[in-house]
Amino acid sequence: MVKYIIIFIVLFALEVVYFKVAAYFGIVDRPNQRSSHQRIVLRGGGIIFTVSLWVWSIVYAFPYPWMLASVTIAACVSFMDDIHSLPIFPRLFVQCLSLLLIFHEIGLLSWEIWWMIPVALFVSLTGTNIYNFMDGINGITGAYSLSILIPLFLLNRRIAFVEESLLVFVGLSLLVFCFFNFRSEARCFAGDVGSIGIAMILVFLVGRLMLASGDICWIVLMMVYGCDGMMTIFHRMLLHENLGEPHRKHAYQLMVNELKMKHLTVSSFYLCSQMVISLVFIYVIPDTVLSRWIYLVVVAVLMMLGYILLMKKYYHLHEEYLAVLESKGGER
Repeated sequence: MVKYIIIFIVLFALEVVYFKVAAYFGIVDRPNQRSSHQRIVLRGGGIIFTVSLWVWSIVYAFPYPWMLASVTIAACVSFMDDIHSLPIFPRLFVQCLSLLLIFHEIGLLSWEIWWMIPVALFVSLTGTNIYNFMDGINGITGAYSLSILIPLFLLNRRIAFVEESLLVFVGLSLLVFCFFNFRSEARCFAGDVGSIGIAMILVFLVGRLMLASGDICWIVLMMVYGCDGMMTIFHRMLLHENLGEPHRKHAYQLMVNELKMKHLTVSSFYLCSQMVISLVFIYVIPDTVLSRWIYLVVVAVLMMLGYILLMKKYYHLHEEYLAVLESKGGER
């Protein structure tokens, strides 16, 4: 316990040091018409997730070198994108490379299961970018990441698919970040370096769990983000929008911007929803293939219906917002 308290203090101090650096070099997030915040905030506070991974690797003699390289490469390019926007294709290329390094670390790169690699790459790449798109309000990235990490910690006590200390170090970095971000007036935002970095770490952890258990149903641990992200993509495709353009059509954005709900209320809702879904799956659903798949499908259908009903009832408010932008000469 003393060791973890020391690690928390070290990570906290490193985060504060980063704030000084970010302020000096002007690494900030300025509000625009697409933003859900109204003042300039330091960007890139989520770098602490990758830093915690390095601290853990140094303390425990680099047990997962390929995963460390993967997260570091993805985080570095994402940090560059935070400072100065990069073209989408180089970023996607680096993310694919990073995911392949993770697949190598968990033992997925094998000729015996070659057909799984492109499927896993597509799902992981999509999930990673959804994780990045969902980083739009105070508290949501840190809170939702904890809602995944806590069930993983509980499962690791049962299945032992990864070093427990790794889960603790990453959890401590999330607590440090939440201290500065899970508040009405955030001190910092995660930035792409944070959202992409923690997404890569979670892909590694969930991938280890799936391979150790032989069960892909553990994707349920990311169900809330997954459904929100995929439904938003389908919605935008129906509207013939460019998926690479920024927008405010996620369910959480509608709640905050159009329904005027508090950031922390919405972030807590996402955290609690995912925690309930995961804990019911772990402790209530019978340990049979049929039961687990039925639960997975039922939860996905209910969440998609929830998204559709929310948009059906309140999307007109967003259309009114877009009309105001057009009247002012703003871009859709």
